[in-house]
Amino acid sequence: MKSMISGWIYNVQGKGDLGYRTSDEAMRIAEESGDIYSKAGAYVCHGISCYVKGLLEEAEGNLSKGIDYCQSINFPSLYLVGSLFLGETYFDSGEYKKSQVYLEKAIPLVEEGRFLSSWMNLHRIALARAKVMNNEVDINLTEIFKWHEGNRVKQFEGWMSIYIGEILLNIDEKHMSEAEDWIKKAIEADKRNGMMFYLGKDYALYAELFKRKGDALKVKENLNQAIDFFKECGADGWVEKAEKELKAISRKK
Repeated sequence: MKSMISGWIYNVQGKGDLGYRTSDEAMRIAEESGDIYSKAGAYVCHGISCYVKGLLEEAEGNLSKGIDYCQSINFPSLYLVGSLFLGETYFDSGEYKKSQVYLEKAIPLVEEGRFLSSWMNLHRIALARAKVMNNEVDINLTEIFKWHEGNRVKQFEGWMSIYIGEILLNIDEKHMSEAEDWIKKAIEADKRNGMMFYLGKDYALYAELFKRKGDALKVKENLNQAIDFFKECGADGWVEKAEKELKAISRKK
């Protein structure tokens, strides 16, 4: 229960410090119990907490261990969650091929288990995003938009939208305006649904879009917005990353 509370309440609400402490405690309890089911949940959820804090190396270690436990006891739903965040961790570390590999591994499990279609579609869009960064050409935007339209989970509204915005931003230069529309959709959805951590990520991507446009003022404005949300969430690693980018922009000026 502590694992789930940290992963799907505190971290979603942007209470990163509380989420981290709670999942760390859950991990210690699971280790003391020796129960593999408890360990699977604890390590995956602590990995999520580490990711939200911006501790990517720590996130990788815990998520990897968690999904190994999930495989050993045939726990596909939690494996799906763990692989999504592990894929996200590798993506944000710039290891796009590893991100793609872990996301691809989970797709057959998703389809076989007939999970909630919204979960399946979120995973598919995440995989498409990794493929774009690996310069793969088999990206069907029409299909991706349909996956977004089929979403029935409020929590995923902004999450899917920001993935799509990033896909459009990186697929080619012709989709810059469309990418901006999707980033705006993500911001609106995450504000509406109280997804504080993902608001920070939305504004960070918006800053990247303006960086490519050469609009330094807008880059700074959106990075500052991202920093404010990351600080509110206790996402120290993400704050540090955004502040470095802000300083780099200021030096160029």
